[in-house]
Amino acid sequence: MHFDTGLLWVDVEDDFNRARRRQVLARLAGWLRGQPGHVSRILPLDEVVAALGWRGEHYLGLQTIQLDTVAGTVDSRRDFDRKFRPTSNRVRQRWERLDLAQRRGVSLPPIDVYRVGGLHFVMDGHHRVSVAIATGHKTIEAHVTEVLTRMRAAGSSRCGDLLLEKPPGPRQSRPGMTTQIEQRHSSARLGRSPSRQ
Repeated sequence: MHFDTGLLWVDVEDDFNRARRRQVLARLAGWLRGQPGHVSRILPLDEVVAALGWRGEHYLGLQTIQLDTVAGTVDSRRDFDRKFRPTSNRVRQRWERLDLAQRRGVSLPPIDVYRVGGLHFVMDGHHRVSVAIATGHKTIEAHVTEVLTRMRAAGSSRCGDLLLEKPPGPRQSRPGMTTQIEQRHSSARLGRSPSRQ
């Protein structure tokens, strides 16, 4: 069991070190069990969508989502493992800054995710997800865009539900895959109210 010291910087450093230790121990345990390295790798949205077939997307709005449904990423990040534990000290400074802000009661902005079945893939907010999981939160606020696929993804609420025994075939073109979220980010940077479609 973990106890806070009451000294914010000490507790923030301890949170990060604990998350790193868990990632290292999980990787070691997987190696001892003979698991392939990709099992702990963060799940890329492109692979899932290529396997299921992209059909379209639509914005669902701001929602509270369960952190245990966040399974992957839109880009090819290697900073976090599948459970969003940091894989190196490279992310330490930003991670600890966010943890400190959260501990001081600062309201962090919602993350941006794509939903496929019951799983969520992070577009923006990887560090916020990692901090929230490491500090015991169960939910997080997120702007959610649902990805519609040719094969049903309903009922997919675990990473294993989406993993294939053989690699997916050629990637299918997904025009506008990140268009809505990118437009929201651009509008927010320019200080405009983003249009919801």
